[in-house]
Amino acid sequence: MKFQNTSYIIMGGTSGMGLSSALALQSQGAKVLVIGRKDFSCEEAQKTLGSSALVLSGDASDPSTIEKAIELAHTEFGSITGLFHVAGGSGRKFGDGPLHELTLEGWNKTFEMNMSSMMLSNRAIVQYFLKHKKAGMILNMGSVLGFSPSPKYFVTHAYAAAKSAAIGFTKSIAAYYASDNICVNLIAPSLFETPMAQRAMEDEKIQHFLKSKQPLDGGRPGVPDDITNAVLMFLTPDSNFITGQVLAVDGGWAISEGQYA
Repeated sequence: MKFQNTSYIIMGGTSGMGLSSALALQSQGAKVLVIGRKDFSCEEAQKTLGSSALVLSGDASDPSTIEKAIELAHTEFGSITGLFHVAGGSGRKFGDGPLHELTLEGWNKTFEMNMSSMMLSNRAIVQYFLKHKKAGMILNMGSVLGFSPSPKYFVTHAYAAAKSAAIGFTKSIAAYYASDNICVNLIAPSLFETPMAQRAMEDEKIQHFLKSKQPLDGGRPGVPDDITNAVLMFLTPDSNFITGQVLAVDGGWAISEGQYA
């Protein structure tokens, strides 16, 4: 995979899988601009990535965030090769959950965090590629819960709906912009060790469940580095004959029944 003279924007790239992906891209020679919501995480990301990286603080659901990022990346890097949209999150604290308990705020906030933000970043980078008449790579972050539900321990119906919508959105725009040589794909992780998954990481019953639900490599949660090879494959310009694809990086989640204690 070749990454010479490439540059990428990672929306949600100051921690977890986004930051690991930024480091992986850097290790291959790519330039990166990462965006995060919290100033603290941005400061830590800058230290981790070094002075060659660009780090911005902003809300992914605010249209001006991606617009500023694209303007800065184009000015500093000269061109933009691709976008990795990682930003999203659980709406549990806003009222997401089983349908009979789901609040309208929980529904709306979950879709704002996961789908509105994705639409904004994807729209802006597509506009950039079309304006500059260049090919480009877009990779979106989904979840196995968008097509492989787990009804006992992972019951957030708005989140599942949003991640399912991300698949339809990705495939639809991949089809439309294929003739412009814009490749759009999605990766769908299972349970990973990320800040969003802290609740599950601290639950012994869920940890037991994972032993059989995602049984690869001893039945463990995923770690950010598990995702990076897939990210590199989809974002390299060498993958310019792959579009509209969904890849589960899930330790076997989607093909395993899962056993309860």
